[in-house]
Amino acid sequence: MKILVTGKGGREHALITALSESPESHEIFAYPGSDAIATLATRVDVPGLPELITWMQANAIDLCVAGEEAWLVKDRGLANLCAEAGIPCWGPLKEAAQLEASKAFAKYFLKRHHIPTAAFTVCTTAEEARAALTQFPIVLKFDGLAAGKGVAVCPNRDEAEEFITDVMEKRIFGAGNLLVEHCLTGPEISIFVSVCDEHYHILMPARDYKRIRDNDQGPNTGGMGAVASRQLAEPMMMERIEREIVQPTVTGLIQDGLKYRGFLYFGLMLTPDGPQVIEYNCRFGDPEAEAVMPMVRGDFARYVFEAAKGQPQPDLIHFAEGWSICLISASAGYPASSRSGDVIRGLDQVTGARVYHCGTRKNAAGDFETNGGRVLAIVAQGTTRTEARDKAYAESTKVTFDGLQRRSDIGQMHFE
Repeated sequence: MKILVTGKGGREHALITALSESPESHEIFAYPGSDAIATLATRVDVPGLPELITWMQANAIDLCVAGEEAWLVKDRGLANLCAEAGIPCWGPLKEAAQLEASKAFAKYFLKRHHIPTAAFTVCTTAEEARAALTQFPIVLKFDGLAAGKGVAVCPNRDEAEEFITDVMEKRIFGAGNLLVEHCLTGPEISIFVSVCDEHYHILMPARDYKRIRDNDQGPNTGGMGAVASRQLAEPMMMERIEREIVQPTVTGLIQDGLKYRGFLYFGLMLTPDGPQVIEYNCRFGDPEAEAVMPMVRGDFARYVFEAAKGQPQPDLIHFAEGWSICLISASAGYPASSRSGDVIRGLDQVTGARVYHCGTRKNAAGDFETNGGRVLAIVAQGTTRTEARDKAYAESTKVTFDGLQRRSDIGQMHFE
């Protein structure tokens, strides 16, 4: 089978690794990929989506897997173009991908289908947003894609007004509305589901760490680490999540005429009143994918292929017991900026963990160097959370580069 994966980061590196480790041998391609991904997949160099579709047709690609979210809503949509070309795509149509692309679309969807979520107001101007600041803490969300940085939990008016100025006046994320949302409390959990029309398969849950510094301090990032384990949620809680959130979401998609085939991420808050939806993502999370993918057992490539064709076979995969912990190493200046060109040392010393490249490139000497905000994801597994955490940190400390930022409390905070 010929498989093409879109994207270039750590999530795509993890997905491609899992595909390559499936029992059968497959020919894997990546668009655009990275120097690290090139060790597993052939990189495709085309200028845009229409040319990519033409390339896939010319090269008889059997399956397209959507890694990053942008291609799903760019132009006419990756999955839409694949459907027209007769190429099975694991990723939703552009119309359904609005669940991630527009926070307002998602909130109205949740409200319409009576799925528990926080109360909200959609604001079109900075003045409207400031007028909606009636209690603190409060959550502000840019209504669009912002690489995981468009959400701010503001404890006071000063921080809220600063974010409003950045988003609605300086337009740091571009044009778009702002959601002002009631702040929920409780532990967060990420639930990943494979959705194929009216069918769904709940995968291993995870929890990520968004803030740049220990103790959840500092600005939000795309994610500084993640923990994955079936033990993150008790069976009764998972049953409630399925009954009150997952099933109504899938039913709602059908009722709204939104065709969905692909991963669907549910960002949830386990509040004192029960689980509530914080956000949807229309692909696997990052860095959660790096924590979950090493736990996959079975034929992942066949699993995705059959589901993309509309013939889901959940029994093709299962998940290992125990824990998986992912640690992100970020570059100097992240998340406000990033620094490229710092040589990465010690990669060849890592033996007890997986290394996924989020933002790296090879320099003229053939060494990997930083090339983005989040640079590496180093991931280890263990029977217990402590064992997995100790392994992940022991291996991560072998890798260094100038300006490296890494949290020291992944897999510890929110558990103790």
